[in-house]
Amino acid sequence: MDLFLLKKIITVLIMPINIVLLLLIFSLVFHRKNPKQSIKSLSAAVVILLISAFAPFSDTVMTALENDYPPYVKKNVPVDYIVVLGCGHNTNAELPVTSQLANCSLQRMVEAVRIYQLHPEARIITSGYGGHNPISNAETVKQSLVLLGVPAQKVITESFPKDTEEEAQLIAPRVQGSRVILVTNADHMPRAINYFQAEGIYPIAAPTGYWVKNPDSEKNWANYMPSSKKLEQSTIAWYESLGLIVQWFKSIFS
Repeated sequence: MDLFLLKKIITVLIMPINIVLLLLIFSLVFHRKNPKQSIKSLSAAVVILLISAFAPFSDTVMTALENDYPPYVKKNVPVDYIVVLGCGHNTNAELPVTSQLANCSLQRMVEAVRIYQLHPEARIITSGYGGHNPISNAETVKQSLVLLGVPAQKVITESFPKDTEEEAQLIAPRVQGSRVILVTNADHMPRAINYFQAEGIYPIAAPTGYWVKNPDSEKNWANYMPSSKKLEQSTIAWYESLGLIVQWFKSIFS
């Protein structure tokens, strides 16, 4: 089996909602044979689900990731490259190219436009393979950038990387010795920076797509009710935290 596919399968299996599903299945299977164990599994599933969907918990773990790097503000020094990491899209010729982008890719693309307006001297590098799509994420983001006014000749595409580690490995030789701004989602930024630094590139972070936009805002009763949005937020935070743990283990044994 392809290593990339294996990593994706393992990652999906250990996400909170799938752990809950496995515990529920276990509870049903052993309901008659081992009622006590069945109740324990059911209780664990309910607790994990409620905690993951509970806003104070979800916001706390997400903020810990998102606050590592501040938003980008213009600096009075020239920039050579704006690197936009890939995320997702679905190719559909009936939709405007900007509507084909997943939210994460759309957020990164818009941030790249904002930074390009601050630094028109820079070139933009888009990256990411196509997955099941005939057109790569890098090319789709490029088309969106051009649609929003960025000159096509200012955009370079890297259409082969499948994940962040490959993006860093392929882009690093091109930008070596240059001043680089790295654009990705705020929750993903700590892991992305680690990969680029491992390749000898020390980019300026430009996080975008914040889940928790104002952690200190006043809360009302609705903030303490479980929600599917907060479950999704906890899942992303869990995914990125696991990624950081894997990076740490790799650094020990490399």
